[in-house]
Amino acid sequence: MTSTHTGGVEEHLEQYVHAFNSGEFDVVRRFYTEEAVSAWDPGKPLTGAEREESLADFLALGPRLTARIRESHVTRDTALLTVEWSIDIDSDGTTERLAGVATDVLSADAEGGWRYAVDAPYGDPRNKTE
Repeated sequence: MTSTHTGGVEEHLEQYVHAFNSGEFDVVRRFYTEEAVSAWDPGKPLTGAEREESLADFLALGPRLTARIRESHVTRDTALLTVEWSIDIDSDGTTERLAGVATDVLSADAEGGWRYAVDAPYGDPRNKTE
């Protein structure tokens, strides 16, 4: 990589939340590397087509994400984020809330942005926000 990344993780998260809340799978998938690993269910990491199918199915539920960075550590082309988040899903007049503290690893891309390499929403499953 030729780009030097000195930050921008806050903007990345803001853009990701906006894309996620749009529900548009093709927009959200661009926030991940091709080799990304997502552990949306603790202890059950997903990659490739299985990860993308799971993401598309989840976005179809119309979830609403809020998130804030608790801590970030950025090197030239890698960032480690600890993110407090919550997702509300409305169905049949009932709202289900999911929440946690994520541990995410981002890689710099050639355009000067960030992409998720590891998306672990629950980080350590003991990290609960509620």
